[in-house]
Amino acid sequence: MQIKHNFGLPTSCHSFQKVAFILFFAFCLLPSAFSQNWDTYRGPKSSGVFDNANLPDVWSGKTGENIQWKTPIPGIGLSSPVIWEDKLFVTTASSQDDESGLKPGLYGDITPVADSSIHDWIVYCIDTKSGDIIWEQIACTGVPKQKRHPMSSHASASMATDGDYAVAFFGSEGLYCYDMDGDLQWKKDFGVLRSVFYMVEEAEWEWASSPIIHDGVVLLQVDVMDQSYVAALDITNGNELWRTNRDEDPTWCTPNVYKHEGKTRVVLNGYKHRGAYDLKTGKEVWKMAGGGDIPIPTPQVYGKMIYFNSSHGRMRPIYAIKTSASGDISLADGEDTNEFVEWSNKSEGAYMANILIYKDLLYVGKWNGSMACFDAKTGEQYYKVTLARGKSFTGSPVAADGKIYFTNDEGTVFLLEAGKKFNKISEQKLGATCMVTPAIKKDQIFFRTTEGIMAVGE
Repeated sequence: MQIKHNFGLPTSCHSFQKVAFILFFAFCLLPSAFSQNWDTYRGPKSSGVFDNANLPDVWSGKTGENIQWKTPIPGIGLSSPVIWEDKLFVTTASSQDDESGLKPGLYGDITPVADSSIHDWIVYCIDTKSGDIIWEQIACTGVPKQKRHPMSSHASASMATDGDYAVAFFGSEGLYCYDMDGDLQWKKDFGVLRSVFYMVEEAEWEWASSPIIHDGVVLLQVDVMDQSYVAALDITNGNELWRTNRDEDPTWCTPNVYKHEGKTRVVLNGYKHRGAYDLKTGKEVWKMAGGGDIPIPTPQVYGKMIYFNSSHGRMRPIYAIKTSASGDISLADGEDTNEFVEWSNKSEGAYMANILIYKDLLYVGKWNGSMACFDAKTGEQYYKVTLARGKSFTGSPVAADGKIYFTNDEGTVFLLEAGKKFNKISEQKLGATCMVTPAIKKDQIFFRTTEGIMAVGE
């Protein structure tokens, strides 16, 4: 009989044993093709979704129930874990003199932390099965070139990996690329990147935009006070492929990618200048103004739509943009839609958290603990509830197997049933402060607390 496959092996086979051998051989050669990796901030395409995860509904950081391991991480860091197969990557900034820690909560203090101590910026690779540290590398040492917000850290950007390389971006302290064994491949200095409140330049809040990797290209969103830009670098050597300037105030957003008519676009959230750029050339494809004036969330790609979310100042919008967008698609005064804006909601955007889109429903979890659910295609709102009044939620919601996980800063994880009707399944306690979005792989969910990394699984 004739066997059709894509492995470059002979197509004639005369026994099921040979078929089994071919499949087994192919599986060994291409393990990543058969696995799903949480390879960037908030997982594949920053979606926050990982189905067939088989996670427990009950655990306790205090009693240890369904806690597989805990690994302490020194210093102060808010980078979310990223995962490739059995390797988890995370960063921190460690200083013996910086004892002010993190200050969670619902408050508006813009004064940065006064700290001029020497820090180590450290990259960790951790075994997801055991929690053992496989390797750790000090990327750089020195006094931070920018101050941090009391709710932020000097290591807030998450890493990105493609299975061959892992990159860590520390803003003014540079970009570092390692192989999977922890050997530094290259590093790049971008100078001082002024991540400040654009209305009060003394309010330094530190770097938070994470790098992403797509088809051998490292993509960076560099929205700063002096000259904002988006850039593409060769993953193998750090050489800059292109750089496109942006008319934008400082933001703390992470880029994403989508495809339209076979062409890949790099898409960025923003205040004055959200938009998309051609992956190969850096040429702007479309742009749009209007939103919260210090945006943080990452654009979300779902089907033939891109969703944006922000909330600060006078505006709190959600925008649903068609992937076919081109030119200036900004809404005119009084408009809610146009040729490329499928729908918008001017009041339900979130400040800190990313939108979660799961099974055609769009969820918005806010810093103040509210959760709203919409139809992703039409914008129709199904519910809005408050999960914990007076409690802050800095991390973003994620989803697995029909359940939504949304963690508040005190370390309470709210498990919600995905669907048009609100149903809280349970509340689970981590037993430590958690201001970071979790990461998921098969049979495990990982939480980063102020104490370290915690693996939850049966």
